[in-house]
Amino acid sequence: MKIYQVDAFTDKVFTGNPAAIVPLEKWLSVNVMQQIASENNLSETAFFVKEKDGSFKIRWFTPKTEVDLCGHATLASAHILFSELGFDEDQIRFKSNSGLLRVVRREGLYWMDFPSNSPETIPIPKLLPEAFGTIPIYAGVNTDLLVLVQDEELLEKMKPDLLILKKMEVRGVIVTAPSKSEGIDFVSRFFAPAIGVPEDPVTGSAHTVLTPFWSKRLGKKNMVARQVSTRGGIIYCEQKGDRVELGGHAVTYLMGTISI
Repeated sequence: MKIYQVDAFTDKVFTGNPAAIVPLEKWLSVNVMQQIASENNLSETAFFVKEKDGSFKIRWFTPKTEVDLCGHATLASAHILFSELGFDEDQIRFKSNSGLLRVVRREGLYWMDFPSNSPETIPIPKLLPEAFGTIPIYAGVNTDLLVLVQDEELLEKMKPDLLILKKMEVRGVIVTAPSKSEGIDFVSRFFAPAIGVPEDPVTGSAHTVLTPFWSKRLGKKNMVARQVSTRGGIIYCEQKGDRVELGGHAVTYLMGTISI
């Protein structure tokens, strides 16, 4: 099987979020796909198979489990289809456990059309101040727990207690703050130790929650976000009713072959 590694939400290798992409002629067993993802030891490995109608069924695996939605590995899969596998139509349609996802190339970016996942406000969980070393301004939940803190500097210096976060009954924890940088609307980090990802470099799916949250807070439909992990990455965000569009660059780092 062919395997590719792509750095997503960046135009330079060694930055953004690396994802492994494995195009398949037919599905492998879940156990084998999970073993491949564990062997890759990246936050996500994506597998896809072409359907008879020209769409692609896509599945995503962390080193520990299958997940229902992954933005950066979807972006990386589209990049491989467009740049390496000769896909020449305007739009790629991915069928997933989160429904139909579309990716187009526009204005030099890959744009993904995802469901919008507005967070529901909740009381701040008692363990959060201990986990983050600060009292959050806001907490909300969708698939992930969203936490708003005071400023970007606090977010960048944060060293959360991952053992506490692992006990939260959510997929992961998004921490966000307003940006102090010109041209950037908000910043974030994403922690998901419960699914084997202590900190994800750049998280597309988290921005399906962040986009509606910041759109309402800032009164803007179009925003630019930066995930302030060590690798870092830029996500272009547009709120469109019950959908969000997320845009970014991607660059191929590796092409190889899996032999099992």
